[in-house]
Amino acid sequence: MTLTDEIKQLLDHANFAHLATLMPDGSPHSVPVWVGREGDRLIICTDESSVKARNTLRDPRVALSLVDFHDPYAEIHVRGRVVERRPDPELKLLDPISIKYTGKPYPFRSAEGSIALVIQVDKARYTKEPFEHTPPV
Repeated sequence: MTLTDEIKQLLDHANFAHLATLMPDGSPHSVPVWVGREGDRLIICTDESSVKARNTLRDPRVALSLVDFHDPYAEIHVRGRVVERRPDPELKLLDPISIKYTGKPYPFRSAEGSIALVIQVDKARYTKEPFEHTPPV
């Protein structure tokens, strides 16, 4: 699937996402993640022993939601599947994502088991609600 410009813009900024995978019993597992992008594919870096990595090895289907850090009423919803598990021992994929979110390369350099989950997007939707984020203080 080709991602729209609105979706790419939200993915390319330091917006936190939540990745949902499926546990062995079929129940959902959701975790906050940093997300990168290669063209129309998403990149989630993790350790191969993480729950999300183990879950996607067994069942590659995932869902991801993301809200704009500055305007939480702009959001994307994605469904897809992990199509590649790319080893990243030198953190060449993780470092640019870390720089996007923190301004620095990933600080924990023990990269044994570091992998990137490459997600092919099957469905994606961008929505922008007409609200202003002004919660009472």
